[in-house]
Amino acid sequence: MFADYAIKGMWDEFFKSPGIPHEHLGQIWKDLQRVSNQEYTRLHNEAVNTLVRSGITFLVYGDEQGSEKIMPFDLIPRILKAAEWAPIEKGLIQRITALNLFIDDLYHEQKILRDNIVPRQLILSSSTFRKECIGLDPPKGIWIHVTGTDLIRDNRGNFLVLEDNLRCPSGVSYVLENRDLVKRAFPTMFEHAGVLPVENYPDLLFDTLEYISARADRPRLAVLTPGVYNSAYFEHSFLARKMGIELVQGQDLVVEDDKVYVKTISGLEQVDGLYRRIDDDFLDPLVFRPDSYIGVPGLMEAYKKGNIGLANAPGTGIADDKAVYAYVPEIIRYYLQQDPILENVPTYLCDRESERDFVLQNLDKLVVKAVNESGGYGMLMGHQATKEQRDAFAEKIKKNPRMYIAQSVVELSQAPTYTPDGFQGRRVDLRPYVLYGKDIRIIPGGLTRVALKPGSLVVNSSQGGGSKDTWVLSC
Repeated sequence: MFADYAIKGMWDEFFKSPGIPHEHLGQIWKDLQRVSNQEYTRLHNEAVNTLVRSGITFLVYGDEQGSEKIMPFDLIPRILKAAEWAPIEKGLIQRITALNLFIDDLYHEQKILRDNIVPRQLILSSSTFRKECIGLDPPKGIWIHVTGTDLIRDNRGNFLVLEDNLRCPSGVSYVLENRDLVKRAFPTMFEHAGVLPVENYPDLLFDTLEYISARADRPRLAVLTPGVYNSAYFEHSFLARKMGIELVQGQDLVVEDDKVYVKTISGLEQVDGLYRRIDDDFLDPLVFRPDSYIGVPGLMEAYKKGNIGLANAPGTGIADDKAVYAYVPEIIRYYLQQDPILENVPTYLCDRESERDFVLQNLDKLVVKAVNESGGYGMLMGHQATKEQRDAFAEKIKKNPRMYIAQSVVELSQAPTYTPDGFQGRRVDLRPYVLYGKDIRIIPGGLTRVALKPGSLVVNSSQGGGSKDTWVLSC
């Protein structure tokens, strides 16, 4: 299977040198060597057909064909030993703890702004800072209930944080489905490896929602979706089904006397907690965008009165701002008096004149990102772009520098991936999922996203990326 596989100078997730796997992969390597190319092709096609039959799809906005797609999936798992996972888990807990304190401070005393750790204007100029949330007290003091933090591994094997996703992070349904597909394809290899489980994620998510719900005694919970045309609708319905709770849209809910009710054939029944997959802008037309038809009028007032729990809390998007990301190491030091366990990728803020000048002079060596975009949109891979594309981005930066950051190009690690030309190295990142309820819980592993195009560093599914199962070994 790996006869023509090449290691090209970056960190390889499977091999430490050509044909020699990392020590913790010895038995797995032996098991894979028993699989022929023909057998792997059969297993791969069977997995793809399973995804199609199960309707595990996503929608790419603006796609010319306008069709739903499956996320391309590779059966060879990305495998981490316990010693690699432990500092990741510890670092994520540290990071989420600090960011939760940061968000709470911003909407209350704003000490971090008065102490000039984070510039006041940076926050006030962010489109994701919600003045409507000033003074808001979320249940149990928790703002961030579900986080998907994107990590990359550099060519020395160190994990770095690429960005934080605190609004409506998607992709966890693929974590669960990918695991099921790999267990079916390689049951013996999985059984012998000692892989830590991820199947309890829906139970952990349910516990998180229950912890912040308005009524402690058998609360009624639901997943709030924008509807079938949302790119992640499959995930919304998948998680609702796995948790055994309702999937609702805004039109299914009504607010009366500052309480939220779902319409049923038996009449109105109170809802106590919502896992909302709707952005702040569209959540409540009486508070945010008045033209929203997918939100729930009066929802925010019910939330302020403590009659409904929302995950994540409105206003958490301020920590999604990629310019705020650059300050997270200082945020950790400020609130926790600790050095960050997980470092950021070197980042340049274009609203600082000296850094902007450096970015404009080095566009061919940097990655430029719009601060509030996601999914690989609004981004320039400077070293792969044409001069015309770099010139166009330079004008955007000059016109609105606050809206852009730049980062050093990091050679993402690669992992063996099935292609029409055999097994080749493709770049990967890792999105672990963090749940913050009574405790902070992280399922071991997460979603490994794969840049399927040769030489590409862009792993987003909307840009043609795929995914792998992620194994964390018990020892």
